[in-house]
Amino acid sequence: MVLAETTPPPFTVASIFTEIRLDSWLTVLLVVAAGLYLYGVHRLRLRGDRWPVSRTVFFLVPGLGGIASVTVSGLHAYDTTLLSVHMVQHMVLSMVAPIFLALGAPMTLALRTLHGAPRRRLLAVVHSRVAKVFTFPLVAFGLFVATPFALYFTGLYEQTLRHEWLHELTHAHFIAVGCLFFWPLLGLDPLPGRWPYPARALLMLLSVPFHTVLGLTIMQSKTLLGGDWYPALQLAWSNPFDDQRVAGGILWAGGEFVSVTMIAVLVVQWIKASEREARRIDRELDRQEARERAQDQNDATVRSAARD
Repeated sequence: MVLAETTPPPFTVASIFTEIRLDSWLTVLLVVAAGLYLYGVHRLRLRGDRWPVSRTVFFLVPGLGGIASVTVSGLHAYDTTLLSVHMVQHMVLSMVAPIFLALGAPMTLALRTLHGAPRRRLLAVVHSRVAKVFTFPLVAFGLFVATPFALYFTGLYEQTLRHEWLHELTHAHFIAVGCLFFWPLLGLDPLPGRWPYPARALLMLLSVPFHTVLGLTIMQSKTLLGGDWYPALQLAWSNPFDDQRVAGGILWAGGEFVSVTMIAVLVVQWIKASEREARRIDRELDRQEARERAQDQNDATVRSAARD
């Protein structure tokens, strides 16, 4: 289906709230995902197990809520009208929301909630060859980096503007690729092929130049992304070239901000993991010393008994 070429009113902050829609397939998926997550937390609490409140908040509010904020809110009414709005969607769906979804550790929650055959099937999927390939950091990194270049510098982006099904599929692809990239890096869920923290931080650092290059290229391009789609809208309140420069700036600045923040998160996780390992080693040394003292006391007792 070709998207309707209507001329919306000028974009304002109020439009985010006045153009909300609740009739998309993504809305249903978000509600189902939130319900399943809360049901899992409820099941754990019924049997007396704890689940960190922070994980629930991360998953529901900036995770699922972040997706809803750019697809269910009024932003959707302008995502085929303003490239800058689309770019905000791009950043949230591929970088911001997946990070918080990963921090919610939904796979861990499912494994702790499920039993029997459902748990075995989930483990089989997690440890399958397909999962190992797509969650391997270099493969996920390649998909994460190549996706925007393939989208914006081919005729694909224009087709997403003209066909609603392809437009929605692109949103789902952003989310999937973002999850594949960030979940193994954060390492809360039991995914295969987990790298040590220094390698994860290095991989995240390598992603920074790609956003810079892509953002600057879009800002400086003399050719409009989307072909003649935006000029054909004939918006009196927006210049397509000016909006494209804004969009490139959003991608550049937003990508660098999220990447640097993610590197900081990985460094903090690395420090905490090192501290936990140091405490584990200390406990093991204490136990070893205790065993040696007990052995020495036992030997002393045996020698004393032998003299008597």
